[in-house]
Amino acid sequence: MTAPWQPVDGLSDFAELMAHEQEFSGDRVDPAVRRRRRRRGLIITAVCVVLLLAVTGGYVGWALTAPVDPPAVTARAPQVPVGDAAAVATHTAAASAISVSGADAYLGEGASGTWSVTGTGEPLPIASITKLITALVILDASPLASADDPGPTITFGKADHDLYDQYYVQGATIAPMPTGTSMSLHDALAVMLIPSASNYADALSSRIFGSQSAFLSATRAWLASHGLTGTTVTEPTGISPRNTSTPADLLAIAKLAAAHPAIARIVATPSVSIPGAGQLINTNALLGTAGITGLKTGNLGEGTHSLLYTATLDVGAADPLAITGVVLGGSSRESVNATVIAELESIRSGFHQVPVASEGQEIGTISTPWGSTATLVIGEDASIFTWSDTPIELTMDIDTPPTYRDGTAVGTVTWTAGPNTVTAPVTISGTIDPPTEWWRLTHPSELGSATDAEG
Repeated sequence: MTAPWQPVDGLSDFAELMAHEQEFSGDRVDPAVRRRRRRRGLIITAVCVVLLLAVTGGYVGWALTAPVDPPAVTARAPQVPVGDAAAVATHTAAASAISVSGADAYLGEGASGTWSVTGTGEPLPIASITKLITALVILDASPLASADDPGPTITFGKADHDLYDQYYVQGATIAPMPTGTSMSLHDALAVMLIPSASNYADALSSRIFGSQSAFLSATRAWLASHGLTGTTVTEPTGISPRNTSTPADLLAIAKLAAAHPAIARIVATPSVSIPGAGQLINTNALLGTAGITGLKTGNLGEGTHSLLYTATLDVGAADPLAITGVVLGGSSRESVNATVIAELESIRSGFHQVPVASEGQEIGTISTPWGSTATLVIGEDASIFTWSDTPIELTMDIDTPPTYRDGTAVGTVTWTAGPNTVTAPVTISGTIDPPTEWWRLTHPSELGSATDAEG
């Protein structure tokens, strides 16, 4: 009978070969050889395992101890604020000028000379401001030892008494001067300056110098010696419109008067009672207002009102500012006074604290490859004292900290404006945690060598 057909392929041949191997293997392989082969295989396997463990252990040890790059610090300078520009009040009078001592560092070099000026600078009538010049010329010839020194006694005669009627007819300010009245030079000057008595200016100047001609000669010499070439004095009271001066000269005259102890005290007196002259009220109604301390008013009628003044202005700086100012040719006494007060107040308000930073303000970030982050923040509020919109300069200094823990100081931010500087610390907000073991094991490319760490 014919056997059924069976396919012949590679698998059947391999199966047949294995069968024959099993039939003859016991006879063809020596047991000793088999054991040696087994031992060799075990040894090779053990070596492979040891090598694998050594390599793995070395990698783990390296990965867990290898240095990593320090955190990346990115800092950005905070925006520098700009202070509000001061709007200094302006005059509508014919001319004005102002000097500010003690503020050159804020207002610019030369502010203590003439800081601001309006008008053409040409000489204008100064009216009774003349009496301040008269007092300075008299005291140059007959000095007082101090603000309290009464000086020589002056006795007024009939000719002096007649001046009362003479100036009354001209509409000038006058004060009683009975024949035979005696008073100290200091008191006579007070009557001349406080209520602006023209009859006293005429009488005193004639009495000290002997005549008006001698007084005027001495006045011209005094003006020349102080370089006051823009000032003309033709009589001692100011009733003449030919008595003129420039704003620049008047600022210089005001400073001379303010530096004289006796005159400075007299012109700062709101009212006084002097025997023979009676109760006297200062024509300068601004005394004690807006820090004004003196000096002298003047007017020849509508449109000619003037004021030469000094003021002490506390603006918040280390020391008050010394203000000297003049207004010439104002429309009225009220308009002049209002503008002077507005000008002083606008200067005062132009000095201010400008906030430059707030506590917790973010100015940078700290990041790591392993995802730990923190921020750089300004550690405290900061503001700087300055004038108007003076530019504020900023510098920032950031150091590498020893640790990246919350609250660690890493540098400073400094602002400078004019003469003032303020500094605030920069600290870390948040904590940079070290990389985890798993991150180290799974990010070998982010790890460095010992050489990298040393470098």
